[in-house]
Amino acid sequence: MKSAFLGKAKANLAVAQYSLANGFFDVSASRAYYAAFQAAIAALAHHGIKNTKNAHKWVQATFNTELIKRRKIFSSKLRSYLLDMLSVRNDADYSQDALSKKEASQQLIKAEEMVAAITQELSHD
Repeated sequence: MKSAFLGKAKANLAVAQYSLANGFFDVSASRAYYAAFQAAIAALAHHGIKNTKNAHKWVQATFNTELIKRRKIFSSKLRSYLLDMLSVRNDADYSQDALSKKEASQQLIKAEEMVAAITQELSHD
């Protein structure tokens, strides 16, 4: 499970990077969120925490509570990333206004940080 979701995260990250470079800012922001979200699922699975539905709120809360606060596996810097990124993703997907390049870039930076941190943690085993 963890390998499958980490693979999905990396694929979404690549699409987010391509989309940003080619001016598809809404698509970039949306895919960046999913890269971070799927990486979080991989991290949770790696530590034996699974939920078949992988609801957004459950993943956000459990990643923060279990892997940041209790086990201190990831930096507290990541605590707000998923929630903040979901808000931007919702704007990208459901608002009539397009995101700016700056907003999409910030979203991508957070996704890259999160995927890198989780990839590094998962490679230790």
